[in-house]
Amino acid sequence: MALSAHGMVKNFVEELRWRGMVHDIMPGTEEQLSKEMTVGYIGFDPTADSLHIGNLVQIMTLVHFQACGHKPIALVGGATGMVGDPSGKSAERNLLSEDVIQHNLACVKKQLGKFLDFGDQGNQAEMVNNYDWFKEFRFLDFIREVGKHITVNYMMAKDSVKQRLESGMSFTEFSYQLIQGYDYLWLYRNKNVRIQMGGSDQWGNIVTGTELIRKVEGGEAYALTTPLIRKADGTKFGKSEHGNVWLDPSKTSAYRFYQYWVNASDEDAANYIKIFTLRGREEIEALIAEHNKAPHQRKLQQVLAEDVTVRVHSKEDYESAVAASAILFGKSTTEQLVTLDETTLLAVFEGVPQIKISRSEFEQCANVIDLLSVATQGTIFSSKGEARKMITAGGVSINKARVSDANKPTEFQLLRGKYLVAQKGKKNYYLIEVV
Repeated sequence: MALSAHGMVKNFVEELRWRGMVHDIMPGTEEQLSKEMTVGYIGFDPTADSLHIGNLVQIMTLVHFQACGHKPIALVGGATGMVGDPSGKSAERNLLSEDVIQHNLACVKKQLGKFLDFGDQGNQAEMVNNYDWFKEFRFLDFIREVGKHITVNYMMAKDSVKQRLESGMSFTEFSYQLIQGYDYLWLYRNKNVRIQMGGSDQWGNIVTGTELIRKVEGGEAYALTTPLIRKADGTKFGKSEHGNVWLDPSKTSAYRFYQYWVNASDEDAANYIKIFTLRGREEIEALIAEHNKAPHQRKLQQVLAEDVTVRVHSKEDYESAVAASAILFGKSTTEQLVTLDETTLLAVFEGVPQIKISRSEFEQCANVIDLLSVATQGTIFSSKGEARKMITAGGVSINKARVSDANKPTEFQLLRGKYLVAQKGKKNYYLIEVV
């Protein structure tokens, strides 16, 4: 069981409450969790081969659940992924093949392993796939054994259904809450699960499960949901200008991942550090107080970005992301620039003017003046004279090394074999690609 700073066993619900992570909770839930080690689960959607930071709230809920001595189960919906949850959706989504879902399941389990302990300590995490118990379940058996216990009136009253009635909803999606409800019943019977957790949009589906357990088994089951995270400016949490912020580095680089967190607003950072890190209450309150004394230093954002990036990627990836960030916004060296992989290099200089020149044009440049004026078609300097004047004044760098000789030959090391970073003054960058 997890201990507090005073040696007391942590109360899971209290822990979530002060972190702002409780939206709805069924009566009796806290008493059940205080009584004994409890098995609980959260469902994850396998419609992609990576989770994204929108899933992190639920992942952290399971992390706290396990840290407080309870046993977490991550249910990955191999069966429900073939159907589609209508909650929070305005249209029906595409259904996936079994092969695609199996691939996605394997990827998701690997990511969850960075957060949850799947060892053998008694309350070890477990991962289940609801396709395992649905694949042999015949339709007629399902409607006899499950469907007869839940009325259409009960199902129609759910917000996830009511919100879709005007635009239309297929029977497939309408049946989703019954399928999720049966998941809870199956886990109650076979894994001793007593609580299901999820986002607040899942409340209707979760209580269908508790209703089914009550009617079929005469048993008590519980529910807890977390708030849906909203950014202070009203934009959707977890989205950037590039779309979802994924946990898979091949979809969202460590640099972009780090940038998402370090650029959080002060209000959001004070919220996120409670939800997405495991730092204790006293430490977080001290960090917030320190941040408020000197907000310009962005202490909260730095701590938050480090904590989450190290956990999702690695310490090395975090350090690389910090070094890459320093290239534009702080002091950096040629050596640091040379170490960047192409993906990170392009991400760092996204948005700066990019100029392509042919390799023959590059080789024909007599000196750096030709390169920065003629070869780059006046984009950096409109004339040779302007280029010479600024180089002589010490205002030009190539690959972070100051150019002091205007007649210097263009014997620069091409980054990744084809790039040069030109800097005019303190803030004007240009990325030259030799093709």
